[in-house]
Amino acid sequence: MNDSIEHRQIVIVGSGFSGIGLAIKLREAGFDDLMILERADDLGGTWQANTYPGCACDVPSHLYSYSFAPNPNWSRKYGTQTEILEYIRAAAEQHDVVRHISFGTELLHARWDETQTRWHIETSRGSLTADFLISATGLFAEAKYPALPGLDTFAGTTFHSLDWNHDYELTGKRVAVIGTGASAVQFVPEIQPKVAKLLLFQRSAPWIMPRMDRRTLGLERKLLQRVPLVGKAIRGGWFGAIEGFGLVGFVDKRFRHPYELLGRLQLLRQVRDPELRRKLTPDYMIGCKRAIFSDAYLPALDQPNVEVVTNGIAEVRPHSIVLRDGTEHTVDVIIYGTGFTSVPSAFERFIGRDGRSMADLYRKQPQSYLGATLAGFPNFFCTLGPFGAAGNQSAIFMIESQIAYIVAALTTMRARRAHRVEVKPEVQEAFLDEMARRSASTVWVTGGCTGYYQTPDGRNAGLYPNWSFEYRSRTRRFDIESYEVSAR
Repeated sequence: MNDSIEHRQIVIVGSGFSGIGLAIKLREAGFDDLMILERADDLGGTWQANTYPGCACDVPSHLYSYSFAPNPNWSRKYGTQTEILEYIRAAAEQHDVVRHISFGTELLHARWDETQTRWHIETSRGSLTADFLISATGLFAEAKYPALPGLDTFAGTTFHSLDWNHDYELTGKRVAVIGTGASAVQFVPEIQPKVAKLLLFQRSAPWIMPRMDRRTLGLERKLLQRVPLVGKAIRGGWFGAIEGFGLVGFVDKRFRHPYELLGRLQLLRQVRDPELRRKLTPDYMIGCKRAIFSDAYLPALDQPNVEVVTNGIAEVRPHSIVLRDGTEHTVDVIIYGTGFTSVPSAFERFIGRDGRSMADLYRKQPQSYLGATLAGFPNFFCTLGPFGAAGNQSAIFMIESQIAYIVAALTTMRARRAHRVEVKPEVQEAFLDEMARRSASTVWVTGGCTGYYQTPDGRNAGLYPNWSFEYRSRTRRFDIESYEVSAR
């Protein structure tokens, strides 16, 4: 072994909500020999990367924030991208974790060495080793592009919502938007008033629910500052309301009817044209794909300069898009609102003890134990891994559950002077069998749609099919009996 290579006890990959939260809680537990690898030049994860017009969260701010760092000063009910990024920065600075971040450092390769019982890590800035490796890379880090014939021949401008071209002036342009996911729902109302023509290419209509966003009042911010219990009560109220979506997801699909009625009433109220309403009516159960909260999207589509196109695209030409029925639309710019890759490239770079990558395992079957550990990957933890994300709760709640579990695991290791930990394969297999049984009749599997909630063969792609408070209970302590633990 080359002793000149830098060694850290803990290396975390990613400095979004997960990475920053992990660093805060690890330091509180007495772990200070840690490093966060961040490929960008700033922290914040997806909230640093996504800067498209209208970018905001679809979970109320009082719930989409750390429970240990409440913010009484949110300016809106739903946090905007800039405000959320400022919040993450403030939390990192307040808890003195910025000094642990190596900015502009991309993970190239991380391989477990069984002989030395440590991780060998290659980055864009050199090599290092670590006793423990934690993936906090997130699920919305890399853009997904459609495979369209002739796309490389287009002579105009193209960009993805993740890489928004702020230097390109859209005013007066003929704009094609491909995709109708959460990002497109947010940026379409922002650009619609300024463009000459907006063509929205829709493969399937999303369920649009009332958002009812608003600015917070100075009086309520002062109340939250002076009476923290009010903030906790608001957070608890939103937790219960969003947790209730589980009734549709995994309890009984008949609970979908009130939600679908609300979505249809929203459509009826905001879209006057019956033919457009027909195009914008989803043909699958609500919850099968992510429902989107917006009060601006549907009215923007019911404008004279907007056309919703549901015919498939046959090819792209240098100055136009041609549909399968032969219709040709001349456009100046193509904007992709096509979401993110289902298997982040970082998953290719984590190599376990048998030489297989995390991506190899995921493509075979989305797998982990509690979304936090993975058989075949000793001394490795992750956040929001397969079956560690919820379709009926704020991601921050699930992340905090995983952070507590990971910190408890490392604290237990330290107390036992152990140097190696790996979940038992049979424990993980039993967990995956449980997930499969509970997922069999969920709306994500039987709701009549395809999307990133499903694998290509129609299985649950990794949502936890139970209540998030039940998940919190399961991760409240480190169940060492489920692991192979070795001491020096």
